[in-house]
Amino acid sequence: MIASLRGKVQYKQPGIVVLDVGGVGYEVITSSRTYDILPPTGEEIFLLVQTNVREDAITLFGFGSAEEKELFLLLNSVSGVGPKLAMAILSGIGAADLCQAIAVKDMARLTGLSGVGKKTAQRLCMELGDKVGQLSVHGIKPGISPDAPAVAEGFAMQDAVSALVNLGYPRSTAWQALRAIQQQDPTAVAAMKVEELLRLALQTMA
Repeated sequence: MIASLRGKVQYKQPGIVVLDVGGVGYEVITSSRTYDILPPTGEEIFLLVQTNVREDAITLFGFGSAEEKELFLLLNSVSGVGPKLAMAILSGIGAADLCQAIAVKDMARLTGLSGVGKKTAQRLCMELGDKVGQLSVHGIKPGISPDAPAVAEGFAMQDAVSALVNLGYPRSTAWQALRAIQQQDPTAVAAMKVEELLRLALQTMA
């Protein structure tokens, strides 16, 4: 079973990346959040991988952090939630925010995710409520060792990325700039407003 891959980005499109590992191309399915922070084509990346084996296919799912992979596995353990829906959920909400929504039974937030109806949201809360409370969820930029300092991700970060995209910057570039700021002082960044994050990101990319 393939547990991780380190290779050069050969090709990417939303939700899919092909990594060149020693001349072999591996197609990996990713959440939109992991995709957003992939490096440009030709650059190296490290992804954690979950191998899904079926009679008719072997599918690789890639993750930018151990926490995202752990949440993927937890989501898959819920009745009625398969790999595709798990990835859709992870694409629609950050890991920390997902854990909080499940822990506090925020049905409105959960049912707002693509593919999640009321019954699925109830199962998520019932089956994962205790488990997500035990997770320490932080965002870790792909390409950084899992032992690197962890940083938190909140709504302000996501809104800042959207603002930068609206200004014409590629989403991956916006994420890279904000991650660089975040790693310098995670505590301070967690308390910043969108305007502050946007100003610092623009300075970083200048």
